[in-house]
Amino acid sequence: MKMRLEKIEVFVRKLPPNRMEFGLGVRKPGAGAQPTQPRRPSALLLVRLQMEAGGRMVPGCSGDRPSYGWLDKRPGKSSNEKLRDLLNLVEVSRSIWLEEGRAFDSAFELWRRCQERVQAVANDANHEELTASFASALFERAVIDALCKAEAKSFYEMVRDDRLGLDPGAIHPELTGMSLAESLPPSPKRRIFIRHTVGHGDPLVATDIADEDRVNDGEPETLEGYAKRDGLKYFKVKISGDAEADVARLKRIWDEVLVKLPEPMVTLDGNEAYTDLEMFAGFVDRFAEEVPGLFEHTLFIEQPLTRALTLDENSRNAVERISKQKALIIDEADGSLEAFSKAFGIGYAGTSHKNCKGVFKSLLNHLLCGRFETTTGRRAFMTGEDLSNMPMVPLHQDFAVVSALGIGHCERNGHHYGFGLSHLTPGEKERVAAAHPDLYVRRGDEWFLNIVDGAVDVSSILVKPGLGGDVEPEWESLTSLDEWRA
Repeated sequence: MKMRLEKIEVFVRKLPPNRMEFGLGVRKPGAGAQPTQPRRPSALLLVRLQMEAGGRMVPGCSGDRPSYGWLDKRPGKSSNEKLRDLLNLVEVSRSIWLEEGRAFDSAFELWRRCQERVQAVANDANHEELTASFASALFERAVIDALCKAEAKSFYEMVRDDRLGLDPGAIHPELTGMSLAESLPPSPKRRIFIRHTVGHGDPLVATDIADEDRVNDGEPETLEGYAKRDGLKYFKVKISGDAEADVARLKRIWDEVLVKLPEPMVTLDGNEAYTDLEMFAGFVDRFAEEVPGLFEHTLFIEQPLTRALTLDENSRNAVERISKQKALIIDEADGSLEAFSKAFGIGYAGTSHKNCKGVFKSLLNHLLCGRFETTTGRRAFMTGEDLSNMPMVPLHQDFAVVSALGIGHCERNGHHYGFGLSHLTPGEKERVAAAHPDLYVRRGDEWFLNIVDGAVDVSSILVKPGLGGDVEPEWESLTSLDEWRA
């Protein structure tokens, strides 16, 4: 089927203030507690495109939070400069997708051409590889969404039926001849466990919050409160790079909350906090010795080292030694299409799926996992991460991919720091609640993600044509990117 991109627009949805602040990042040993910082920017990018397919016009959309501080952590630029540079690259990427999309036969081939060009522009402008992935992936998802709608299929069906034109060997020669359809689960996961993020400053129990600091909006405000109300089973704990403070906080989390739960499962996320291999190895040793209960229930440690150190061949011996205690995965270091292969060769066991890094990239990494396990005998796996997936478009689209890949639990509680669907218009709330009665529940005057026994039912986003269903934003309520930037 011949296809053509006719129009791509980028809009901004302004977000209300957080109900609770979120803390992550590096903390210098002995520096004491750091104040939490607001998540920035307080906005989502939303893409709308029109695609001609088979002689008719079909819409496509996507969305993401432009988390410039996560994409590029290098010093030397202000927050405003980093946001400006990211949005400049998004606009360049939009032009590239429109130009390359004048005529194409498969979504994969279009993505391949655009990805290479966006990466080249990003390299010339001294962007991080991760930033280039974000800028291209924003439009990749909108094209996939439109193609799903053109063929009246769900994302899982499109992948299973090889309707995206994926050619694994064109990117990774070792995958030549491998079938993605054969590696997928026989059906998409309809129930996915939520992995609740615990930020550096998040209160654990009620006594952590002074009366004057309580939000008092009817929702839980502590880890203990959320675990009890939602029946949580999976947790993701942020570590800071200060082994003393990290071990002390992990001990509190275990002793005061998680030890009371039946078989809790935990992951740690360093967000590149450790800048020295031996310091990180020392932290792992102390964690195992001083908090053995939580250590036993920890599944893996995500991106503990800086992205440069992660892919340094000289770290192989230390990484292999640490990996014998706990599996390590990459996240921020997964900027290029080759990053997972390099990291696995050094001793890492897995990588994160995030729509903001690219859907085709995750499909390829899924195949790489199978290839690695077959050829090395080592375990290789993908995880579901991303705190920034807010309802409705970003959240639904990421659930669709996580479900198709068979990932059973994922980080998914950006709603904890916001207030349910309060960022949507009344009309959007009405439509999304009607279309997804399994996924959302009304409490008081607001709608929230419906977490039952620690999991959500995503069935309704798997059966409609599109990448995550067919409920689109009220575009007229949004601000164009040009106007927002001005």
